[in-house]
Amino acid sequence: MNYWLVKQEPDSYSWTDFVKDGKTAWTGVRNFAARLNLRAMKKGDEVFYYHSNEGKEIVGVARVTKEAYADPTATEGDWVSVDLAPVKALKKPVALDVVKADKMLKDMKLVKISRLSVSPVTKEEFDRIIKLSNE
Repeated sequence: MNYWLVKQEPDSYSWTDFVKDGKTAWTGVRNFAARLNLRAMKKGDEVFYYHSNEGKEIVGVARVTKEAYADPTATEGDWVSVDLAPVKALKKPVALDVVKADKMLKDMKLVKISRLSVSPVTKEEFDRIIKLSNE
């Protein structure tokens, strides 16, 4: 299994909206590196849901339910989307400043490549975030 992080502005599509819908197509990604990450996602992979801009915190865990397919919102280009379903909210959201201050997370893509909307997460990083959310 692989682990990922996706970012979304909560005023556009919050974790609460996602849970209410029960699933979503992750569309609209228009960054080449993020597209490569979407293409690498496999059914069953776990995905952190991060509120960007407002809140700046990891709030939940989702799961990939459908691997990369042509993004239906793309009018041109070779863009892809995946389908995600919510798994669970974190017990306590993990704020970006907590991630940045944690020595075990200093190399996390969320910190190193902060503008990337879809990024890989290592198993160690995933486990650490879960631990921080439970403290």
